[in-house]
Amino acid sequence: MDLISNLGLGFATAGSPTNLLFCLIGVILGTLIGVLPGIGATATIAMLLPITFQLEPVSSLIMLAGIYYGAQYGGSTTAILINMPGESSSAVTAIDGYQLARKGKAGTALAVAALGSFFAGSVATLLVAILAPLLTIVALKFGAAEYFSLMLLGLVAAIALAHGSILKALAMTVLGLLLGVVGTDIYTGTPRFTFGITAYADGLNFVALAVGVFGIAEILRNLEGEQDRTVLTTKLGSLWPSRADLKAMIAPMLRGTLLGSALGILPGGGAILASFASYTVEKRISKTPEEFGKGSIAGVAGPESANNAGAQTSFIPLLTLGIPANPVMALMVGAMIIQGVVPGPNVAAEQPALFWGIIASMWIGNLMLIVLNLPLIGLWVKLLTVPYHVLFPIIMAFCSIGVYSVNSNVYDLYAVAGFGLMGYVLMKLRCEPAPLLLGFVLGPLLEENLRRAMILGRGDPTTFVTRPISATLLGLTVIVLIVMLLPQVSKKRAEVFSEAE
Repeated sequence: MDLISNLGLGFATAGSPTNLLFCLIGVILGTLIGVLPGIGATATIAMLLPITFQLEPVSSLIMLAGIYYGAQYGGSTTAILINMPGESSSAVTAIDGYQLARKGKAGTALAVAALGSFFAGSVATLLVAILAPLLTIVALKFGAAEYFSLMLLGLVAAIALAHGSILKALAMTVLGLLLGVVGTDIYTGTPRFTFGITAYADGLNFVALAVGVFGIAEILRNLEGEQDRTVLTTKLGSLWPSRADLKAMIAPMLRGTLLGSALGILPGGGAILASFASYTVEKRISKTPEEFGKGSIAGVAGPESANNAGAQTSFIPLLTLGIPANPVMALMVGAMIIQGVVPGPNVAAEQPALFWGIIASMWIGNLMLIVLNLPLIGLWVKLLTVPYHVLFPIIMAFCSIGVYSVNSNVYDLYAVAGFGLMGYVLMKLRCEPAPLLLGFVLGPLLEENLRRAMILGRGDPTTFVTRPISATLLGLTVIVLIVMLLPQVSKKRAEVFSEAE
């Protein structure tokens, strides 16, 4: 009964006219930036953070959440129609989705992607509603030692699940941790690595880092040469799958939903890893693996379901522990702090309307997306024809205005430019920036809880292994490290990500 009453509170909160409006704005913006390659949910949310200052906490978080899972929907449109994923998590969808479009079944592919996304998003949101309160109860038993061990596990897992080289992912995480210590020591008040610049006494601007590394760097990469956008608009075909197509998509959709729901909770996993893993699973168990890469319905339904389920369940560690599972969730942590909401297990008890309002809005947002997406395919197709050289000055101006408005500090603009160049260099070196952002967000919390635990334990480091929950989390960290370094696991990990390349 508690679940029903809590969901009633959530729907009452999310169903207010103001919150419905911001949910609609969020999913439309999410679809838009998902459709337009080269922007992405992370950069968009980073740019919109300053706007949320003027909104109520629940309205701003509902809008930002809508942008995130809306982008998963929109990314599939470009992946299918022009073989250019709008979101990284839609890269796998392009393999078979584009081939279906070339066969005159673009409408079917778009419908399969939308239906799979809606089903997975709805189921995953139900899991969030069921699991989040249970994890909140467990999280209330956490002390400084437990939080330190949990964040250490999260960082190690993020390294293990990151794309590409493990060594590069480790280096990016360490770089993020180092950037996170810039500012004033929380216990002694001593400036650290500020180089005498008082503007950095409170640390580097989170928004400037996120916009630079994810926004400006992506713009620079796209300006290397505009890609060919040959949009398949002449043969969209029927927007409703045939009975055979529906039959072919059911099992992959169910498997993708379960796989994505599980992987979305893991730090560094989320929607991207879920879609890659789902495609690999479907190809391995298929009776006709030769169809994959040539226009398989399962190759669209599975990954699309997985990436949307992963996007929804990544909210679980955020809402219960205050720990971000991916860069977008790290931005959500920043948005909560900006609004005066302390992320963690106390949110559900102290602000139940906010907690359950966000969860209920996910159902509403997914319903909005399925209603809006298919009828507006023609509009999204026309947007794809806008040249990138027209878009990027507008995006850069929006980035600069947004970052400056946070603190009205010119140094933040310098930081955006610097982080943008750094992000571009890292992309050229094939270093994934996601571990950097997670390290930057978790670094100060990791240090704070480490020092607090040592103070409470009177300097005895065994406090981390004598407390059962902390010891268990440290044990899991060691297991992840050992498994990550096993040659067979490393080979299999590389295979999973190479399937979409």
